[in-house]
Amino acid sequence: MSIPALSETERSELVARARRAGASALGLPVSGLPPAEPVGRLAEPGMCFVTWTRAGRLRGCIGSVEPIRPLWADVEANAVHALLRDPRFPPATPKDLPLYRVEISVLSPFTVVADPAAIEIGVHGLLVEKGRRRGLLLPQVAVQWSWDVETFLRQVCLKAGLPETAWKEDGSPPATVSTFTAEVFGEPG
Repeated sequence: MSIPALSETERSELVARARRAGASALGLPVSGLPPAEPVGRLAEPGMCFVTWTRAGRLRGCIGSVEPIRPLWADVEANAVHALLRDPRFPPATPKDLPLYRVEISVLSPFTVVADPAAIEIGVHGLLVEKGRRRGLLLPQVAVQWSWDVETFLRQVCLKAGLPETAWKEDGSPPATVSTFTAEVFGEPG
């Protein structure tokens, strides 16, 4: 299922909302009136991941895999969680925020994949699920690490805490691999 691309205005608003939510969560002053609640595409349920980087290095990344709230609210919540609750990093401090760049990946719906040959590096992200374990890697991760499809599949299984070959093993329950696309945008940098 394809979803229409966000306009430049919508993208800019989401980036500004992520930055503002992060500043507010860190107790930094936020100037101006709070933005009005969006309408249209930003008000529809959506899924996103928000990534913060510092000098090109990951600083935090948190997202949603179910469209349970409006896209604008998902961006704001994930921006805060990526700053304060990514277990791989200590919580951000107010003095750090100006050094961070924010990137947003708006996810398409998931499609279960029967044939790994259908996976396209640089186009698809992967979600693997087996039992209560779940792992997700955004499309840009495979490109950043120069992975082929099989490496991408192994890495998403490891991220889920599964054996790296879980994607091709039979089992009860079997692992389910799904693809998605992402509209990726953020601050320059």
